[in-house]
Amino acid sequence: METLGYYNGEIGLLDELRIPMNDRACWFGDGVYEAAISENYTIFALEEHINRFFNSVALLYMTPRITKIQLAELLNTLVHKLDSPAQFVYWQMTRGTAPRTHAFPEHTTPNLWVALKPFILQDIYQKIKLITVEDTRFLHCNIKTLNLLPNVLASEKAKQAGCAEAVFYRGNRITEGSHSNVHILKEGILRTAPKDNLILPGISRAHIITHCGKLGIAVDETPFTLEDMFGADEILISSTSSFCMSASHIDGYHVGGKAPELLRQLQDALLEEFHRYTQSTVH
Repeated sequence: METLGYYNGEIGLLDELRIPMNDRACWFGDGVYEAAISENYTIFALEEHINRFFNSVALLYMTPRITKIQLAELLNTLVHKLDSPAQFVYWQMTRGTAPRTHAFPEHTTPNLWVALKPFILQDIYQKIKLITVEDTRFLHCNIKTLNLLPNVLASEKAKQAGCAEAVFYRGNRITEGSHSNVHILKEGILRTAPKDNLILPGISRAHIITHCGKLGIAVDETPFTLEDMFGADEILISSTSSFCMSASHIDGYHVGGKAPELLRQLQDALLEEFHRYTQSTVH
């Protein structure tokens, strides 16, 4: 099987599985999601992803009908059904199925979706181009909700500009990317936005901070500005699918390239951890 879809116990090909129109994801985007990657049928950092998922579930006042252990068992079972051992593993929970009404419906139980497809890990050493976009999202960015239209629009704007990612700013503060966290290296210090309601607490972000501790790199979790970013020694983006990549240009201006050894140390550490965890071969 090349792809797989799961909906409340029903399993099928992604293009063939059908979802009820009254699932509240269709009307309101009323749900949360999570995504991870697997190698050798091993899902990387699964416990961390599941913990963040259940935190998002709780923040939307949903009561799941599955436990963390049961979800982990389900995902580990599903990844073994695909032909490819390297997969993008996505799951989401919606409030349930009910006729359209804004307030929470009574007597409904959440719906669980899972989608899996083959995945190829990016070359994280490749330099990328970025653009900046004003952050017009709502004030619950710490919850991994399905409401991603501003992110979609920003990502499309980056694509049209020939860039890999859009970096959001709110006022003069850098928040995060359209599908990543954003960090800078300056004078040997990693600066990253604080874990408040304006950013998603990224799993890769947490791993970068952990590796900074091991490598003796100081970490500053306070807001930084557009000016700080443009003047940084290196600009990094991190996500589940890219770990840690660095920028060569933002808005057409050349940036970074001033701390390549420190950057490489972080990237090497992240890749080594991934390959060790999944017992895969370094490419």
